[in-house]
Amino acid sequence: MDLKLNWNFKTFEALSKQELYEILRIRNEVFVVEQRCCYPDLDGKDQKSHHLCGFRDDNLLAYARILPPGVSYEFASIGRIVVSGQGRGMGYGIELLNESIKKVEELYGKTIIRIGAQLYLKRFYGSFGFVQSSGIYLEDDIEHIEMTRQITEY
Repeated sequence: MDLKLNWNFKTFEALSKQELYEILRIRNEVFVVEQRCCYPDLDGKDQKSHHLCGFRDDNLLAYARILPPGVSYEFASIGRIVVSGQGRGMGYGIELLNESIKKVEELYGKTIIRIGAQLYLKRFYGSFGFVQSSGIYLEDDIEHIEMTRQITEY
């Protein structure tokens, strides 16, 4: 049985209304409801980003947005990294990060990537070559750190 996700990768303008709805739904489901964070999800960065959506049987189970250099950080970045509760424990987070890094490199070449990570996920992101590059800071009452992935050659 194939448990891999089917990936869509689009600019904001190319998203259908239904795809945008599903993106906002999964972000709301996890970041607002599950993590109990009241935060400004609509931050004006979606329009400048590419959107990576992982579907299984028409259900959006994994999502990340790829931001160009200069939008969140001086480097390209991956943000709003999320796996739905229905998709956890199946390796979709690993698949999502691998796809996200691949898409950053397709868009911007081999480049430094920076993320804002929840502190408890430091080891997970570290397994992809991300290293803590800031002190701990609170964002929406959750401990975060910046993490940076240097240019790698395989």
